Amino acid sequence: MPAAYRPFSSDGHEVHWTTWDGEHEEVVTLHWENEGWTISGLVGRERLQYAIRASATWRVSQLLLFRDLEEPDLWLATDGSGRWGEMNGAHRPDLDGCYDVHLACTPLTMIMPIRRILLHEGDTADLPVVTIDPETLEVRPGTHRYTRLASHRWAVTHPGTPMVEFDVDEHGLALDVPDQFRRVR
Repeated sequence: MPAAYRPFSSDGHEVHWTTWDGEHEEVVTLHWENEGWTISGLVGRERLQYAIRASATWRVSQLLLFRDLEEPDLWLATDGSGRWGEMNGAHRPDLDGCYDVHLACTPLTMIMPIRRILLHEGDTADLPVVTIDPETLEVRPGTHRYTRLASHRWAVTHPGTPMVEFDVDEHGLALDVPDQFRRVR
């Protein structure tokens, strides 16, 4: 059985990353409530906030993205079996089968599957994801390939970008993601 990561305290957890150049910070808080995780992020460079609801097993159930309105600019939800819809209730069949979300402006969404998938060192998994462009709010399906290189080292590949290798801490949260993000707390 592959090693699982240390659970977060039910009191919550906070993590900080900066952009690689150190100019912009992201603050992420994780809180346990109503039998699941509420994850809130404030991303400085893109000047946006996001909120993600995830189950105890790290399956995403909802994503809200705020840029410049009091109401969410984007609100997606899934029924837990990979069927997605928008805030207005419109079904998004193009996203069906996806279980994770990806926002390129944060390492948090890249590492969420690490908490859920149990891979042995050297194993690979292709995961369908909902990819969101935070600037244009374009939402489309995609695939990320996760490879567990060592107990605390991962490689992630997704179309149009080079493979990224990074280490994670005892909770499975990314430390530095080369050329993208630096962990500061």
